[in-house]
Amino acid sequence: MQYSKITAFIHHKLQNELPQHLTYHNDAHTARVTEVVMQLADDEGLSEEEKTILGTAALFHDTGFLSGAAENHEERSCDLAREYLPAFEYSPQQIETVCSLIQATKNPQQPNSKLERIICDADLSYLGTDSYTTISGNLYKELKSLQDVPVIEMWEQKQIQFLKSHSYFTQAANRRFAQKKAHNLKILLRNYNSVHVGQADAGFVIQDFLLIITGVVIAGFALKGFLVPNHFFDGGITGISLLLHEQYHFNLGYIIVLANIPFILASYFAINFKFAVKTFICVLLLGICLLYFPYPIITSDKLLISIFGGFFLGIGIGLTMRAGCALDGVEILALFTIKKTSFTITEIILAINVLIFLSAAFQFGVETALYSILTYFTASKTVDYVVEGVEAYTGVTIISGQSDIMKERLVNQLGRGITIYKGERGFLPGNFHQSSECDIIFTVVTRLEMRKLKNLVAETDSKAFVFASTIKEASGGILRRRSTH
Repeated sequence: MQYSKITAFIHHKLQNELPQHLTYHNDAHTARVTEVVMQLADDEGLSEEEKTILGTAALFHDTGFLSGAAENHEERSCDLAREYLPAFEYSPQQIETVCSLIQATKNPQQPNSKLERIICDADLSYLGTDSYTTISGNLYKELKSLQDVPVIEMWEQKQIQFLKSHSYFTQAANRRFAQKKAHNLKILLRNYNSVHVGQADAGFVIQDFLLIITGVVIAGFALKGFLVPNHFFDGGITGISLLLHEQYHFNLGYIIVLANIPFILASYFAINFKFAVKTFICVLLLGICLLYFPYPIITSDKLLISIFGGFFLGIGIGLTMRAGCALDGVEILALFTIKKTSFTITEIILAINVLIFLSAAFQFGVETALYSILTYFTASKTVDYVVEGVEAYTGVTIISGQSDIMKERLVNQLGRGITIYKGERGFLPGNFHQSSECDIIFTVVTRLEMRKLKNLVAETDSKAFVFASTIKEASGGILRRRSTH
């Protein structure tokens, strides 16, 4: 084997014939892999012939880029090895060994022999070197020139995931590169988090702040512009505050803040500290708005008050809920109480509101109480829409005799993911004993996609059995659940 001559021959071809856009798969990469292959071979105590075979495979492993794109370049590299190596006194058996080593570098790497493990480790040795950042940048630049790379944020995520999942196959490579690779991963994670996570956190803080401010101002408008001047009420802690205001003439701004404080403290234990702080800020801002904002009185028409007062109050409460806090402490009370009773959150809130509206009926008349119930209903429905909006999801289950076509159309035309359950269809009255196996399809769509899904199902199988249900959070929070404030 004329290893020195083939080395000079291959390097000359790579230096002069590779496309300029290959900033990673170039002659420098081949030289680096060849050098590391020899180092690992020495560490592993290989024979001279084995080292020569490894070095030759390293020289040829990316020569496929000379005649085509990245796809299947390992096969083209093997073709070149079979074409050139006989002239440099390589036997057919040696050439096939070289080709098997080249194929072993194909991702995902799955080496079967010691030689294959060594060349695989050498090919990715840069992960554990001081040059990692530069070489990784060259790879990104190359892929970008081929329009085969995601945006930089996704690329960085992929690199982090790749370093986390990668392991060297040989002890020699682990001794040489594993510690530095772990250090590179640590730096990559630190830089990514400081830039992207920090930016995301700042963006979320600004977004939450704007939602809270907007929600508080609108809720104050509903109270001062509609409800308070006309002696109307609402449910929850807001309703209790309005009752106290009407009965004892305390300033509503102070009452709402004071009435919510016990529930804010409870939220610290029932939810978390961050939620409690944001809720306290939210309630405090509402109190300030009620004290100092000169809201105009909009109307004295009872129907308009009950509908639009509830509408604006619902918008305000919904916006603050989207920001991750609660403008009314009754949900916190319900969440805290549910741990000590067998009642559901909805039942607890309903009981509280029944007491509020009964008190309003006794003290201010049945008509006022009925209009207040309408206000509460309007506010609740508005909260639902603001919190859920077009993001409200519907779970759809489809049982069809055309399940294969249905699955293909749901994924490729509607663009939704699907889950398949194995079941049986049939069992009809008068024909109970006849059934057949089928795929039960489950998917999740938004409100806006529901009509499109129904049309698709009807076109595919008019006899398909379809049923849908609104998806709610079963546990873990109150902010994305259908809310009754």
